[in-house]
Amino acid sequence: MNEKHGGREESVSTIESATIQPIPADQRHGRNRDMFTIWFGTNIMILAIVTGALSTTRFGQPAWSAALAIIAGNLFGAIFMALHSAQGPRLGVPQMVQTKGQFGSLGSILIVGVVVCMYLGFFVSILVFGGQSLASAIPFLSDEAGIVMLAAISVCAAIWGYTLIHAYARIMTWASGLVLLMAFVWAFIVHSVPAHFFSTGVATPAGFLSTFGACAVWQIAYAPYVSDYSRYLPTETGARPAFWMSYWGTSIGSVLPMFLGAGIGLLLPHTDPVVALTRATAGISVVVVVVFSIGVAATNAMNLYCGTLCTITMAQTIVPRFNPRGRERALVATGLCALATSIALTAGSDFVATYKNFLVLLLGALVPWTAVNLVDYYLVRHGDYVVGDFYKRDGGRYGRVNWPAVSCYLVGVAVQLPFMIIGTAFIGPIATMLGNTDISLIVGLAVVSPLYYFTVTALARRRNRSAARDASARRPRRRTYLPAPDRAQKVQANNHGIN
Repeated sequence: MNEKHGGREESVSTIESATIQPIPADQRHGRNRDMFTIWFGTNIMILAIVTGALSTTRFGQPAWSAALAIIAGNLFGAIFMALHSAQGPRLGVPQMVQTKGQFGSLGSILIVGVVVCMYLGFFVSILVFGGQSLASAIPFLSDEAGIVMLAAISVCAAIWGYTLIHAYARIMTWASGLVLLMAFVWAFIVHSVPAHFFSTGVATPAGFLSTFGACAVWQIAYAPYVSDYSRYLPTETGARPAFWMSYWGTSIGSVLPMFLGAGIGLLLPHTDPVVALTRATAGISVVVVVVFSIGVAATNAMNLYCGTLCTITMAQTIVPRFNPRGRERALVATGLCALATSIALTAGSDFVATYKNFLVLLLGALVPWTAVNLVDYYLVRHGDYVVGDFYKRDGGRYGRVNWPAVSCYLVGVAVQLPFMIIGTAFIGPIATMLGNTDISLIVGLAVVSPLYYFTVTALARRRNRSAARDASARRPRRRTYLPAPDRAQKVQANNHGIN
């Protein structure tokens, strides 16, 4: 399959040669609608269904409250995701490389390291749920065999790279969308809805906000790598179309499978969500599970691909002469895949609870970063970065460590802790006062965004005043000259002997 956009032909059978290097203008290709398909097609998967099921199984919400929280959380979180996506066509670099522009060359390693852990966490989660779903639908297949199968597909797509992943997502947009529609019809019409469906659960602020937060972090979790999939777009495509295509693709693609998960949680409230999906779609469950599992592999390929780019980014920061290409990406991707697969194969039985706690920790780590990045890009620098400085050991004009950004990030992490609920392991004191309600997401954004903006603008004004004083001190004193008419009069007076 070949595709030709922007004057350049791309073949999905060709392994991508670039890794973290800037994409030159003559190598840009693609259309804005590719941003819709990649985020719509890859969100319709088992993990989105499990996340939606949290609203009714773990947070105890009734159907109407769960649906409202799912919509609100996704629409809110997708704003931040899409704002990051709009950065790709302008800068042409992976998101975590661009983070050096805010945190400095060495300061960014802190953030990139957190993001690598995030990718591995999602990769493991998807392998576990995908392997379980395959085993529940295919009798002769074990959980372990399903995990290994999905891992193999994911690592192959990650090695082939950008173009194959986009093509994969376009196919899954149609396949997953059709199967999702079939699953809704089969679970709620063919099998009918029981009488208790709309009366199960109690709407509570804690449950609503927990569902809202889980859906918001689902979207915000894409922020560290969303521009990795828009960086090949031609610059003239513009930021606004990239924003809206990413926004609606990820919002619709997430809300629909989460609705399915919430509904299945009400149908079979005391059943594992993966097993519940198989039972609710009995008769077509093999088709549903297989197609959604193939979609899982596409999403996991994206996680592995971006995790590989982040790992390479850290290596290049330490060794600036390191110029990795396709072969190095293949080696790093294989190593990360092997690590994640080994963790997935040893995961405990109650992985849903572990996954829920992982989402909370992820939220606390990502919210301060996205606040710093977006404020710096849109309000401070207005997208004006010198890309070449991202690859310098000393960070060029961005320095080794940008302490205001790092400090604001750490403040953002710390300020969220009293508002967090991490399962039964930790409940923040303020969250307890609020009736076990987690509002750390809102607090993190509300504190870090203005803190970073006013800090960097105040420092910039101070530097400008200092530079102006230094320039004034170095400026030589100007000699005083008489105006031209006065000089002429003085010469004339001297000629007449007047002193």
